[in-house]
Amino acid sequence: MAPWLLPENLADALPQEAARIETLRRECLDLFRSYGYELVIPPILEHIEALLIGSGRDLAGRTVQVVDLLSGRILGVRADMTPQAARIDAHLLNRNGVTRLCYAGSVVHARPAGLFASREPLQIGAELYGFGGIAADLEILELMVESLLRAGVPAPRIDLSHMGIVPALLAAYPQGLPRFGLEEEELYALLLAKDRPALARLREVDAALGGALFDLSGLYGPAAPGSNASEVLERARHSLPDLPAVQEALDALDQIVGAGVWHRYPGLQLSIDLADLRGHRYHTGVSFAAYVRERADAIARGGRYDNVGAVFGRRRPATGFSLELRELAGLGQPPRPLSAVLAPDSDDAALDAAIMRLRRAGEVVIRRMPGDDPSPSDLDCDRELVRSGDQWLIRPRERAH
Repeated sequence: MAPWLLPENLADALPQEAARIETLRRECLDLFRSYGYELVIPPILEHIEALLIGSGRDLAGRTVQVVDLLSGRILGVRADMTPQAARIDAHLLNRNGVTRLCYAGSVVHARPAGLFASREPLQIGAELYGFGGIAADLEILELMVESLLRAGVPAPRIDLSHMGIVPALLAAYPQGLPRFGLEEEELYALLLAKDRPALARLREVDAALGGALFDLSGLYGPAAPGSNASEVLERARHSLPDLPAVQEALDALDQIVGAGVWHRYPGLQLSIDLADLRGHRYHTGVSFAAYVRERADAIARGGRYDNVGAVFGRRRPATGFSLELRELAGLGQPPRPLSAVLAPDSDDAALDAAIMRLRRAGEVVIRRMPGDDPSPSDLDCDRELVRSGDQWLIRPRERAH
């Protein structure tokens, strides 16, 4: 095999793509900072136990494991940075009240999440700890939407769900699941697939639980942002059992749909899908995913995952989101051509001083190498330094085609 070939589902980011990714990373981190989110940089390797507890249990099959030659223990290469942020909040910072953290970096997947997905996603995200109310979920949702808009993503659609409904149904009708002859994971798979024929058969076995789950699978559809009434949620109130936890979940979604924040985003679409139960092992409340027309899979996901910090010694409410920078960078508008200044090959001290002033002022100055006329980097220059008397001046330069 040629030594320049990379393993499957791994790729280099070449200059133009890398510039777009890095620009977007900086814009997102600056956005997070403007909301008060503090940057943390966790290590890419941890003891495997720390990565596969709490929210990390869903990632067991995608986490690369290696032997630590120093200790002999098994280490994991992180497949998601959310558990690491939860560990930092619960065990290292140990603050009272609200803590806002953000992060950006590579994660590694033993298997790709999809057919064309990278095994080294560039993850960026934000997490809010210490507040269990809807205001925290709304802030995270707003931050996710703002991130998508900064990337130039047109008219995203946000799907909303709630992970508290199915556990409430299973607790209210404990006899139902044993009658079905299914494991809980199998039941969630039927709901996620919206397998109505299979769920109809469960309804015949146990009318109470099976009927509620069958109804749940059909509760999806658009919601008007900023509206006080959602047709899907109204149907849910009439068709699902009148259990306190179910009504609380529907109330939470009602508050999110009716929030005034959506008036800032006239092109935004909202929808409800009460059977979208991805991440049910760790999400505990409102969950959400962002979609765009160009992609079948979600480009960002998030939601509430209260109490994950308990495994690190401190139980805390938590909500957050993350997205993949490389994929997001490919959705926006192509980057504008580089604005740069071409400097000639010369040992003139005045030229050296002019170049240094321009670079310190934030300009990109590309100095021609001896005998290199032109180099590929010259083609990006829209201006050039030319000598006029004893001064070096900038003048426009036609780009080569």
